Amino acid sequence: MNNYPVQKNQELTVDIIDLTHEGMGVAKIDHYPIFIENALPQEQMQIKIIKVGKKFAIGKILSIEKTSPDRVSVEDEKLVQTGIAPLSHLRYDKQLLFKKEQVENVLWKIAKMPEIKVLDTLGMEEPIHYRNKAQIPIQRIEGKLTTGFYRKNSHDLVPIDDFMIQDPAIDDALIKISEILQFYKVKAYNETNHEGFLRHIVIRRGHYSHEMMVILVTRKEKFFKGKEIAAKIHEVLPDVVSVVQNVNPEQTNVILGKEDNVLYGQSYITDQLLEKDFQISPQSFYQVNTQQAEVLYQKAFDLAELKETDTIIDAYAGIGTIGISAADKVSHVYGMELVDQAVQDANKNVALNGLENAVYLPGKAEKVLPQWQNEEIQANVIFVDPPRKGLDESFIQTACEMNPEKIVYISCNPATLARDLVVFAKEGYHTNEVQPVDMFPQTTHVECVALLSKIKE
Repeated sequence: MNNYPVQKNQELTVDIIDLTHEGMGVAKIDHYPIFIENALPQEQMQIKIIKVGKKFAIGKILSIEKTSPDRVSVEDEKLVQTGIAPLSHLRYDKQLLFKKEQVENVLWKIAKMPEIKVLDTLGMEEPIHYRNKAQIPIQRIEGKLTTGFYRKNSHDLVPIDDFMIQDPAIDDALIKISEILQFYKVKAYNETNHEGFLRHIVIRRGHYSHEMMVILVTRKEKFFKGKEIAAKIHEVLPDVVSVVQNVNPEQTNVILGKEDNVLYGQSYITDQLLEKDFQISPQSFYQVNTQQAEVLYQKAFDLAELKETDTIIDAYAGIGTIGISAADKVSHVYGMELVDQAVQDANKNVALNGLENAVYLPGKAEKVLPQWQNEEIQANVIFVDPPRKGLDESFIQTACEMNPEKIVYISCNPATLARDLVVFAKEGYHTNEVQPVDMFPQTTHVECVALLSKIKE
């Protein structure tokens, strides 16, 4: 018997006092936290303890005795259970407030910079059906190929047709593609035994163009009747301009493998962002919420107060969305990206938009920046949009040595943003405010943009 204030399988009545950064309700017994999925502050509920640990317990709702005024009804509880839409039971204006508070918390706790002002989160008018990309696992359940999503912290597939946060045309396409694959008796992958063939269906759809790409992720390269299946997908879904087989033979949670084979049409789709055209290939990073990406990038440009004489650097450039969107406003754009295919895509997108003042090079930012410095390239503004792990300290030092007037930091992880702002401050760059943008409504994720200005001595 442990000495914790609660025991496994114990039933309790608790008051919910807070939300974790993952959106779970928090109750406390003798200062010991209990985390409860689908619970909101101001609620009282009957729960059952299902897990007990040294620092916290996990509870499961048996009944809600008192309901929060901020709770909204959720048509499909699977959306909360799977983590697809873990905040869908919380009123949208409160979701935006929750995200603002998450950013404030990390600036206080990690950066120790409570003086940085956090602006109100920029949300969406219609905060559903926004995702232009779906990555959906597929399994055979009761003899039928079934799409859905894994239950949180497990690999149990929960069958789902309406994903709420995805473009409805993608949801519709998933159903029709599953029916075609079922007709052709394509075998679903079994990850436990590392057997079977089809692992995931990935769909990308242009928000403005409506062009659609279907990626069938398979365990083996040999695809019996693959081209016939691809042609059938196009016949049933005429907006599909690209069907690609991606081969992933590894026993891994990583969705895409390295090899892509075009089965139908072309190897990319084209869409627009801030009135620029972008070719998007299977492996390309492209913001999944086009409408909010436009809000985010426009905010970044407004903060930078770009001038026609400016030279900008687009670091962690992906397929060049930030630099190319800004190119008409400035003198020159230099971009860098580690992934060769992305660099090729970025330079194609430069040509696609008829630009002559932008160039993208492959390589690590830490290595490319000093080369540009040696070539006496002087950037006024550096844009950074790193992955969730944030920036390497060596990159921050190199960027600051280039002595730009401004650095615009776009972040998908407030915790690493807060950590990096401390390093920038030591290098002489001050942050006045942070603007959260809700790129992922109904989820706990929040994107931020911050302007860092050179401290004048």
